[in-house]
Amino acid sequence: MVEDPHKPLRDDVRLLGTILGQTLEEQGGPQLLDTVERVRARSKGARAGDSTEFETLAADLAGMPVEAALPVARAFAHFLNLANIAEQHHRGRRRRAHRQTPGAAAQRGSCEEVFQRLVAGGLAPERLHDAVCGLRIELVLTAHPTEVSRRTLAEKHNRIATLLDARDRSDLTQTEHGDIVDAIRREVMAAWGTREVRDHQPTPLDEVRGGLVVFEQSLWHALPVYLRVVDRALRATTGRGLPIEVAPIRFGSWIGGDRDGNPHVTPEVTRRACLLSRWAAADLYLRDIEALRNELSLADASPALRAVVGDAPEPYRELLRGVRARMAATRAWTEAALDSDLPPDESVYLHAADVDAPLRLCDESLRATRQGFLADGRLTDLRRRLAAFGLTLARLDIRQDAARHAEALSAITGALGMGRYEDWDEPERQAFLLRELASRRPLIPHDLTPSGTVRDTLETFRMLARIPEGSLGAYVITMTSRASDVLAVELLQKACGVSSPLRSVPLLETSRDLGNAGPILESLLSVPWYRGRIAGRQEVMVGYSDSAKDVGRFAAGWDLYRAQEAIVAACARQGVRVTLFHGRGGSVGRGGGPTHLAIMSQPAGSIDGTIRVTEQGEMLQALFGLPEIALRTLEVYTSGTLEAWLSPVPEPQPHWRASMDRLRDVARTTYRSLVYDDPRFINYFRCATPQAELAEMNIGSRPARRAPGGPSGDVTGLRAIPWQFAWTQTRLMLGAWLGLEAALADAFARGERDQICEMYRDWPHFRSAIDLIEMVLAKADARIAAEYDRRLVPPELQPLGIELRERLAQAIARVLEVTGHQVPLESTPVLRRSIDVRNPYVDPINLVQIELLHRARQQDDDRVIPALLVTINGIAAGMRNTG
Repeated sequence: MVEDPHKPLRDDVRLLGTILGQTLEEQGGPQLLDTVERVRARSKGARAGDSTEFETLAADLAGMPVEAALPVARAFAHFLNLANIAEQHHRGRRRRAHRQTPGAAAQRGSCEEVFQRLVAGGLAPERLHDAVCGLRIELVLTAHPTEVSRRTLAEKHNRIATLLDARDRSDLTQTEHGDIVDAIRREVMAAWGTREVRDHQPTPLDEVRGGLVVFEQSLWHALPVYLRVVDRALRATTGRGLPIEVAPIRFGSWIGGDRDGNPHVTPEVTRRACLLSRWAAADLYLRDIEALRNELSLADASPALRAVVGDAPEPYRELLRGVRARMAATRAWTEAALDSDLPPDESVYLHAADVDAPLRLCDESLRATRQGFLADGRLTDLRRRLAAFGLTLARLDIRQDAARHAEALSAITGALGMGRYEDWDEPERQAFLLRELASRRPLIPHDLTPSGTVRDTLETFRMLARIPEGSLGAYVITMTSRASDVLAVELLQKACGVSSPLRSVPLLETSRDLGNAGPILESLLSVPWYRGRIAGRQEVMVGYSDSAKDVGRFAAGWDLYRAQEAIVAACARQGVRVTLFHGRGGSVGRGGGPTHLAIMSQPAGSIDGTIRVTEQGEMLQALFGLPEIALRTLEVYTSGTLEAWLSPVPEPQPHWRASMDRLRDVARTTYRSLVYDDPRFINYFRCATPQAELAEMNIGSRPARRAPGGPSGDVTGLRAIPWQFAWTQTRLMLGAWLGLEAALADAFARGERDQICEMYRDWPHFRSAIDLIEMVLAKADARIAAEYDRRLVPPELQPLGIELRERLAQAIARVLEVTGHQVPLESTPVLRRSIDVRNPYVDPINLVQIELLHRARQQDDDRVIPALLVTINGIAAGMRNTG
């Protein structure tokens, strides 16, 4: 009899559910547990097709007072979080089980499997080795305006996962097993007793600390394991390992540096964010250095090491004593500088190479004295961490809107009597910028006393000049629409004394700017001064979020594909290499989705071994929360980038491109006709979703709109993340699919069904687009969305909701025709079952949320907003993403 591989997952979920039930009974009494069980039974009955059960369930929850409904919603939210923990743990367990199976093939997408497949396909082993050593992948962590999980709860969830891992040991005694279950009960009880609602809106520095937890709890441990995996796979396929100084993956961050639309990210916040990152790195390195000192109690050393430490009886410990002292001084300085802007003295480590030099000496000495096996352990792990993390864990990017730079330059040119920079055309702007870049005279008048946003912009650049080298990454320019937007940042860095200027990265994110990507890059790269500045490589960021909000996810996907082709072609014509920076969100509506699928669906030639990708705050726990999961994430990025580079997908057929152009045009027109042109839409959106209430909650540090009191007649001023978040909460998921239903119907009516199915079968980009939307459609629920309308939307707007749900049904039908499936996700039964299992637990939370929204809009009740946040947490946990 074949053992069910998912039985351990079901056992874990059952155990956690039982423990939660015990906690509910102990903390809330038998009545709470009885109510929760009754609601669960009715929700399951409703999911089985009993419409009466759904109506009864909705009526029951609507009739509960807030103080009774809130614990019920919390109970279901906690169960969904526990189920997520069990699923994450099971992913790691299945991965280990696969590796333990004798004779099992390498896991699909692993470095071992991809390296073997590339060599078997004819790639020379030397070429593979050179390519792996030349990889430059950077994962950029961002904060999230709708990140709903508190850090303290995430830490408890991680401890539960660690306990589940301990429980899997086969040699546990009955007492040990009982102790582990008791420890899980304590964590579940502590989580139940912890408030989901923050007392205050998180500050950007709170978000910085939250981002650093991912390094401390997971990535610090996973990274050397990952590099050993790469090293072993390389040795097996090429006969040569991974050099210690090579780090295929490094890390960046936007947390504390992304000031686009966030007035709370000040120059002082960015300075302190850099120091917090340095402090965390120094603290982690100190632990490693101390452990290494304890290990290397050896007496035998090389003459080179003896020349440094003399006749010390324990030469390695003596050498590392000085390293430890300097690292302790580094940590102490960063802590003091957080409040005093204290400059570092000579004892402080500012460069990773200064730390690595004595470690390399230890390594060479161990190998020279036939103790190389020791060098391959803790010492190698420490040196590899230095190569990947540096002394800052992640380099901080700065992001700001191009309009802010133009505004600052207008203040300067006005003070110089030259008129307003913002009024000049592009040739005038470029002439001025290039003239000043070549000039030695100071640009900014000493008597310039700007106020407000101009002062903040200039102070930001001056702050960049004071931050130690190695802390900063790129300067990302939001809403770039012309070459002068990039040159403006170069000039402001020069004018403010930035001696090691950040590379300027244009961000193209609206449909219009993506369409102009080629001309923008051609204009920029034709400037001789700038060509000399970039040393042969240009980084360009493409934004998924705003383009999807602008024209719909499907149309935006094709815009992005064509923009990347245009960027690559423009750079090739200028003899410049390009690194594409993908601003992917967590949700499919904002460019999210499975990593390997996303990488392999990029245009041919767009990945040359370098890539940058944002990882949204909401996804950090899912991708990196546990070391085993982080290891898989790092492997998939490595293998996917390598495969896309060395074995790119073929160019799409011309008739496929023509078909995509037509699909895109219909999808875009349909989307905009409803979202932007239908006068009913904005009021419907405000009534049918919790978008308005989100702005009142202590979720993220960044406002939901780019500018306070932005355009009220449409969704233009609303950020893309809360836009997607709101539709995810109501389960309509509209932002991810709207427009595709009309595009496919139009194509089928033209007789292109067979061609569309051919594109799905043979073109990775199109298949990726359809598969991701199919996943969203599997999570959508028209009945729940209709309940939001019934309770919250005025009668005159309800016909629009009916139309949107009809379009949802059409989208599902058309996508199934393309995929050949009977139900969404038929080919991925594990994911299909995960959604089906969650639905009966998410539905009651939606129904409670609907009632809370109704009450919040009818009466002033301080209890409603905290209760609403509980439902938002629960739905996000059930849907596995927010915005």
